[in-house]
Amino acid sequence: MYITSGTSALLRRASHSSSSRAGKRVFSSLSKKPASPSPNSNSSHSVGNQQTRSLSYLSAARWSHGVDWKSPASLASQIRISSAFSDTLLHRKIATMASENAFKGIFTSLPKPGGGEFGKFYSLPALNDPRIDKLPYSIRILLESAIRNCDGFQVTKADVEKIIDWEKNSPNQVEIPFKPARVLLQDFTGVPVVVDLACMRNAMNKLGGDSDKINPLVPVDLVIDHSVQVDIARTENAVKENQKLEFERNKERFAFLKWGSNAFQNMLVVPPGSGIVHQVNLEYLARVVFNNEGLLYPDSVVGTDSHTTMIDGLGVAGWGVGGIEAEAAMLGQPMSMVLPGVVGFKLSGKLLDGVTATDLVLTVTQILRKHGVVGKFVEFYGAGVGEISLADRATIANMSPEYGATMGFFPVDKVTLQYLKLTGRSDETVSMIEAYLRANNMFVDYSEPQQERVYSSYLHLDLGDVVPCVSGPKRPHDRVPLKDMKDDWHSCLDSKVGFKGFAVPKETQEKVVKFLFKGEEPAELKHGSVVIAAITSCTNTSNPSVMLGAGLVAKKACELGLKVKPWVKTSLAPGSGVATKYLQESGLQKYLNEQGFNIVGYGCTTCIGNSGDLEKTVGDAITENDIVAAAVLSGNRNFEGRVHPLTRANYLASPPLVVAYAIAGTVNIDFDKEPIGVSKDGKDVYFRDIWPSNEEVAEVVQNSVLPEMFKSTYKAITTGNPVWNELAVAAEKLYSWDPTSTYIHEPPYFEGMTMDPPGPHGVKDAYCLLNFGNSITTDHISPAGSINRDSPAAKYLMERGVDSRQFNSYGSRRGNDEIMARGTFANIRILNKLLNGEVGPKTIHIPSGEKLTVFDAAMKYKSAGQDTIILAGDEYGSGSSRDWAAKGPMLLGVKAVIAKSFERIHRSNLVGMGIVPLCFKSGEDADTLGLTGHERYTIDLPSSVSDIRPGQDINVKTDTGKQFTCTVRFDTEVELAYFNHGGILQYVIRQLAAKQ
Repeated sequence: MYITSGTSALLRRASHSSSSRAGKRVFSSLSKKPASPSPNSNSSHSVGNQQTRSLSYLSAARWSHGVDWKSPASLASQIRISSAFSDTLLHRKIATMASENAFKGIFTSLPKPGGGEFGKFYSLPALNDPRIDKLPYSIRILLESAIRNCDGFQVTKADVEKIIDWEKNSPNQVEIPFKPARVLLQDFTGVPVVVDLACMRNAMNKLGGDSDKINPLVPVDLVIDHSVQVDIARTENAVKENQKLEFERNKERFAFLKWGSNAFQNMLVVPPGSGIVHQVNLEYLARVVFNNEGLLYPDSVVGTDSHTTMIDGLGVAGWGVGGIEAEAAMLGQPMSMVLPGVVGFKLSGKLLDGVTATDLVLTVTQILRKHGVVGKFVEFYGAGVGEISLADRATIANMSPEYGATMGFFPVDKVTLQYLKLTGRSDETVSMIEAYLRANNMFVDYSEPQQERVYSSYLHLDLGDVVPCVSGPKRPHDRVPLKDMKDDWHSCLDSKVGFKGFAVPKETQEKVVKFLFKGEEPAELKHGSVVIAAITSCTNTSNPSVMLGAGLVAKKACELGLKVKPWVKTSLAPGSGVATKYLQESGLQKYLNEQGFNIVGYGCTTCIGNSGDLEKTVGDAITENDIVAAAVLSGNRNFEGRVHPLTRANYLASPPLVVAYAIAGTVNIDFDKEPIGVSKDGKDVYFRDIWPSNEEVAEVVQNSVLPEMFKSTYKAITTGNPVWNELAVAAEKLYSWDPTSTYIHEPPYFEGMTMDPPGPHGVKDAYCLLNFGNSITTDHISPAGSINRDSPAAKYLMERGVDSRQFNSYGSRRGNDEIMARGTFANIRILNKLLNGEVGPKTIHIPSGEKLTVFDAAMKYKSAGQDTIILAGDEYGSGSSRDWAAKGPMLLGVKAVIAKSFERIHRSNLVGMGIVPLCFKSGEDADTLGLTGHERYTIDLPSSVSDIRPGQDINVKTDTGKQFTCTVRFDTEVELAYFNHGGILQYVIRQLAAKQ
């Protein structure tokens, strides 16, 4: 429920006063609000007409592309329908709600060119408000949603006015509600979401409520793509073998997800082996415009993966949220958000020959990081936008988290429509999409004069200024022009340990380590030797130009007699089966195979740390000789410790550059001046000899990427695969928890929960669990990769008879809170100031002075009844939208995090788990205030939520006498309500339980 400014204080007073009958009545009445209204009496809006969606019920008809996902007429043979009310009652209720929408006067018909109508919609031009004409396109989507869902309760006329007056309101931290059209999940984040939903059903039962109310009210798509690891590489059977291992390791998780697709309504699970979630979303799941039983509205999506923003390249408003926030959205809660500023990013000119979309996105990332776009939308416009392909736009939009924006948005234009047709959307669907967006002033036609739009700030990039580049060695926004790479590498070797430094002594920088690869073949490694080269990740594997460009590089290299050294672990993980089809159609896959880039699976693989083990002799050579080994990947994240524990240098590069660096075998090379290898006739071969021209790439794309590939690929995934289809699951609505399971475990979030909110908690005499510097990522806080054999999580597993070969990854075990709590702050590269320079997942237990694992120290504090806090620098929680990075600290007993700044999603996740986020005042941090982390901290929060305001200053005291002021980062009134209830999930359960 969205709390308007007029009701928020009333709700807070009611919800924290357990003794007030009147308060309880107010809370109950405010909870009993109708769902979003529609003036169309045939439009259900999910009220009592919810369906279960599972691939086993889907036929070749592609429901997500123009087929109404809620229409019994069109889907009766494909999905099961369960209705809580009769159709008569349903339509009567909708008709009643229709009259309540304050904007029913602008509800109008959208005619078809040949007669009849596509449906009805809320017309923004019919408002006749000149302010709307100047709104950024991304803000118009927020506006349409508010108008369509305006019921006077969850969304009010005042909320609509706030958005219309965006130009004046956006600088002022104005709060608005937003109801996304759908929710997108992947399995790493999806498993804990389904665990939470199953746990919430149990909690509803215990509170005497109806557990069936815990059901998604909007479409939920879950794509299993994060589980496959590169165990087997450089062989023809790698896909088959890796998928076999994936099912062996994850059978229990997959069965749980399959149970969820049956137990929960409106949930579609796309089986493993189908592709990467964001590419499947782009090519198949995205609607662009919904036609919901004749009601037309823009597609919009929130996802539990931060790279959900990739869909912004298709003109669909989408961004990443925490899993707990997504759960609330599934259950009908409007998302409370601050009306964002919008940075207008003008593109002009054209990319030069030899420059790729990856070079462009790394350049854009650096520009926007420097400008500062955290919490803002970025909207691309200008003639240059019309010069780049849809796939290139998706690549730029994908990396929104890396440049810090909520969205990187490209409005729909003719290029978008062409892509929709290419990917198999029907002509009628594309016609409907264009007609609706043109009628509602949401379509851009670069052949026509452009209406001037207002932006919060402006940037400009001439595409002709973009040069080939990589980013690294430890952060996505540390861009290095290719021509400067050798000099930058030597600078990194010289510099002190940090984001751009390894502190390798001069006298050892040129050392050569010779060894026998697999005990047989002579091999050698140096600082900068490439040991992992991976074409991977959603960022690039959706883009035919860079994928086929990689194939052309491999072809030219093969023809010249160049070959990747066998000790380089090469891999290719396409984002969908479509990429495989066009690589085979072009004849280029065989050349990639010759260079060791055999297809290893369909999933995220190396980009999320599922790179698999290095061959033992390679790993030993690195560790025994302290070699700074390198990975080059076409990914979006290269944070330290993420890609592989043994690759300290990790560079993001385009797929063609990944192949080039794999052939060179080192990042310590000047491609302009030094040969990349020696040809079969003994001549030096240079980078320019194997690099394709833009014309070569365009020709192979034109001839190889065909609409039928998309149609056949997505027709096939609806049938699943034999192993998935054979998974047997119970038909129960309540999950039967297995106490011996090491994958799925009932979390303790709702233990002892009552209908009375606990109210705000202050922090008294807390110890500092960890003291961090800048850029602590969610990978540091809650790693997704392999489980170290010396870790608390490993100990827990071994105590339960799990062999180390079956540890799997932290990401795959996110359904078990016992393991994830032990894996919190378990990154082996984490740097905690309490350890005085020592790197690793340990801390000092302040009362005893003992050095312990973070988990053991936290448990010692908890057993003594002592609160803990965390100190941090800038960008705390940057990286993936990982809810376990908030859940884990909560289970460790952390009550507050005091940082210089927070990443947007992570701050929201902390609030959702009841942890207080606090920001130091500008110019201050732990160091400037003289805080060592050995103090005890008291945070003076009011005991009544009605006395707390978003952005309020709070006093923090220490036992050493130091005091300082922080800003409490509850950014909206709704977040305060969550905090009052102990977290967002508790808030939702109490609200739903109150609806009797």
